[in-house]
Amino acid sequence: MKAGIVGASGYIGEILVQLLARHPRVRIQRITSRQYAGKSVPEVFPELRGQLDELRFTDSDAEALAADPEVELYFLALPHGVSASFARPLTASGKKVVDLSADFRLNSPYLYREYYGDEHPDPDLLARSAFVLPELMPLESWSEAPLIAAPGCYPTGALIPLIPLLRGGQLSGKGIVISAFSGVSGAGKKLSEDFLFCERSESAKAYGIPRHRHLSEMEEQLCEAAGKEVVLQFTPHLAPMRRGIATTIVVPAGATSLDAVYACWNEAYAPSPFVQVLPSGLTPDTQHVTGTNRVDMSAVYDERTGNFVITSAVDNLMKGAGGQAVQIMNLWCGFRETDGLL
Repeated sequence: MKAGIVGASGYIGEILVQLLARHPRVRIQRITSRQYAGKSVPEVFPELRGQLDELRFTDSDAEALAADPEVELYFLALPHGVSASFARPLTASGKKVVDLSADFRLNSPYLYREYYGDEHPDPDLLARSAFVLPELMPLESWSEAPLIAAPGCYPTGALIPLIPLLRGGQLSGKGIVISAFSGVSGAGKKLSEDFLFCERSESAKAYGIPRHRHLSEMEEQLCEAAGKEVVLQFTPHLAPMRRGIATTIVVPAGATSLDAVYACWNEAYAPSPFVQVLPSGLTPDTQHVTGTNRVDMSAVYDERTGNFVITSAVDNLMKGAGGQAVQIMNLWCGFRETDGLL
């Protein structure tokens, strides 16, 4: 299959190029970046010398990309608000689209306006698109959608542990508190004082509180899983590491046992190659998932507080972004789920 990557000069774009360059069923046909138009892939990503030497970046022109008869599927690695302007002409021309921005992650255009400050750029396409966590949304429920929205990095680390428990009635949905620490690559490539090495080294801080944008995505999906309102307390942190997300979820246990939590997880994720349920007491570590498309997670029960403490770790650029997008493509196109990812 011939694929294109729009906005390939950032961290996520680079991950997509690396993954698709080694994918056994895909050839990268188009790669765009206004900044690097005319340059070869190895000039921008020297680690790919000898693999994509003939492929050159082109300008990001939506109509030209839509008219390219060679490309069957596009990945959009663009900022929110920009992505939608490419999604419309691409899907209208019959291309499959996997979007890594926030433009199509929320089902509600009103929620989008509340959290992103603008009217949704394409409510019609939003209504026909699908938010997909591959382990939790069966293919038949989204295979006919013209566009797939890949989940955000923070939501991936929280939703994978929580959704099966809410669907199965193991948790009430009340009193959920989530704290997560992200590497600086989660903010993308940009010049900002907050992301200079001297500012981030030996330093960590909370940000985006009390209403980080990813909160909307998490609450919407958890409400759907629980069949009722779920309100979260979510605090993201910027940590002094390049990549990875460590998530800690504290939730009242109620009448649910730790054994019931693990039984629910093991049933939900038995066929999933990218979810590792660790024994209680073995805490996931970001260094163990860096460079992989894996979620590691575990839980303990705190008898003193009556809470479960659930922890997870993902690579924000892989399972939290580019790797998960390739996983979605694999399922959507009938490839092996693990192609290009193991």
